[in-house]
Amino acid sequence: MMKQNFKKIIKLASVGAGMIIPSITSAYNEVQNGLQTGGLQGLFGTGGLTSSQSLPELIANVIRLMLLFAGAIAVVFVIIGGYQYLTSGGNEETAEKGKKTLINAIIGVIVVVLAYVIINVIVNLVSGYNGFGG
Repeated sequence: MMKQNFKKIIKLASVGAGMIIPSITSAYNEVQNGLQTGGLQGLFGTGGLTSSQSLPELIANVIRLMLLFAGAIAVVFVIIGGYQYLTSGGNEETAEKGKKTLINAIIGVIVVVLAYVIINVIVNLVSGYNGFGG
């Protein structure tokens, strides 16, 4: 029983590390670039959504904002699921609930990342506007 839980934790940790390492690399690149812009101002500029100069740019900005919130919520659920799973204390029902929450949250993070990539490609193909990061 304990050996199976240990194997599951190792698997989840390796998946988590696979998701965290690209974030660390991205953060390092931001630091290297001097963090000239950051936070929401870095994503949307000083004018926010109202600074959009065309319909594709406005749509890209709205989608980017929605994906930002969806990603934040998914990360919160990863934390909640991990906490439930690790603090189950041998209670199978709580452990299963935490595991389901964690798996669904990781799927959510993956969906948000894929949505970001798909929207970026579509916006670039339709308008030539690179609405996601330059």
